[in-house]
Amino acid sequence: MKQVSTFEIIAARCWNLLNEGKPFTPIFVLGVFLLYHLQAWTDGSFWSSAGMGLLMILPLLAIYYCFDFPLMLRNYLWLPLIAAMLIWDYADLKLYYLALGLFFFFTIYFWGTFYYHLRIGTSWWNFTRFWKLVLKNSDSTSGNAAEQMPKFLLLLFIWQHFYTNFQVMGISDSFTSEILWPLVIFTACVWLYSYVLHKNLFDWKPSETEGFTSNAPMQKTAANEKVIVIVIDGMRKDRFEEADAPFLKNLRANGTEYTQMETVYPARTVVCFSSMFTGTYPREHGIRSNMVWSLGIKVESIFDSLRKVGKKGRLLAIAHLIDAMGDDVESITAVMHNDLADLKIIERAKKIMEEQNPDFLVAQLIATDQTGHSRGALYGEYREKIEEADKLIAEFVGWLEARGMMKNTTLMICADHGQADGIGGHGHLDEGERYVPFFLHGPTIKQGLRVDEKQSLISVAPTVAYLLGAPYPSHSRGPVLVEAMKSHE
Repeated sequence: MKQVSTFEIIAARCWNLLNEGKPFTPIFVLGVFLLYHLQAWTDGSFWSSAGMGLLMILPLLAIYYCFDFPLMLRNYLWLPLIAAMLIWDYADLKLYYLALGLFFFFTIYFWGTFYYHLRIGTSWWNFTRFWKLVLKNSDSTSGNAAEQMPKFLLLLFIWQHFYTNFQVMGISDSFTSEILWPLVIFTACVWLYSYVLHKNLFDWKPSETEGFTSNAPMQKTAANEKVIVIVIDGMRKDRFEEADAPFLKNLRANGTEYTQMETVYPARTVVCFSSMFTGTYPREHGIRSNMVWSLGIKVESIFDSLRKVGKKGRLLAIAHLIDAMGDDVESITAVMHNDLADLKIIERAKKIMEEQNPDFLVAQLIATDQTGHSRGALYGEYREKIEEADKLIAEFVGWLEARGMMKNTTLMICADHGQADGIGGHGHLDEGERYVPFFLHGPTIKQGLRVDEKQSLISVAPTVAYLLGAPYPSHSRGPVLVEAMKSHE
């Protein structure tokens, strides 16, 4: 299987600037405004007037960068736009038609069709479904039409208003209290409005565990020779229940299932993996979205812990996890037909086990997540990818057993997050995102046990450390999942 190239790593980072909602909004607004005024670029007064107009909206850009408006909060974004249209001049309809046209072209065709066709082989006709996914998506990405539209329309409306004033009246004559005070008051009101909304309505974040891991003493001797974690990226819990997945469901029935396993917030892949394998929250490990501004986690990972006792771990994953976990990632290309992606990943996992024989392996299966993003999580194609993962994992475990690698191995199956309706959005814990499938199986794991108490994915790292006789990562806060251990009967 092809390894990830430097170009792909850089391209993935650039793409996240357009995928994540926070950077997308200012990039899109700037691009649309400059494109609309393309013919004026040779006029020196354009740049001074446009620059001063941009200065006028910078505080609003900062507010919309700091405050997300996902889920039902996005409905409140239309009120500032209506208020602005009552305060200032009528809209320049050509500018807004251009903005709306470019937005839907970018999301529905360039992203939903062209990009996914080149990257994972989605049909050239994907736009016939993707438009519905963009309208439904509730998460704060660029593909959330109901959040992005009122944001960029408001910003363009005010920018165009002040640009026109500066062009007609001149910059010096426009800086009067009569012109500026309405904007100052409006911006302050938008900030207060955003603050009050988030203070009173943004209340769905999971509670955090206080203190460090302490519910089980660190083990001096390992309970297992190996631990293998298979993460089916983006697998919804309810869709897994609907899927025909006999092997995984048999593992679950003969192991220990945690029925209320909660992901972290925000439920982005890089954030979730960072929390799973450090045992702590984004505020500590420093990874807060898929757009990683400062490379590398800020705390110890389970891979660091294993090195302290002379053991080796590998994370088999696509390019964007390198930004968080660095050299512990065995990178794979994400540019391949989605029908082949998980097959190729399992083939690479076999090669790693055969050539490197790590004590700890994590394999990220990506086809389910990519189907959710490109075709939607509530359609048959998504469930079929879960069923394909079941067959591939069954084949991989059989391959391991034939080589004697499962005799004293714990197998952990989970998802990093679920997926919501729309473009398989995830991050802000809409329905289908928050709770994930999670179960363990192996000779040291209790059989037929269901644990219904709420748990968190931050327990993965300390549990792996416990099973392999390694110290807990430095900032590990998740409790060890001792309920599953036969030694605690």
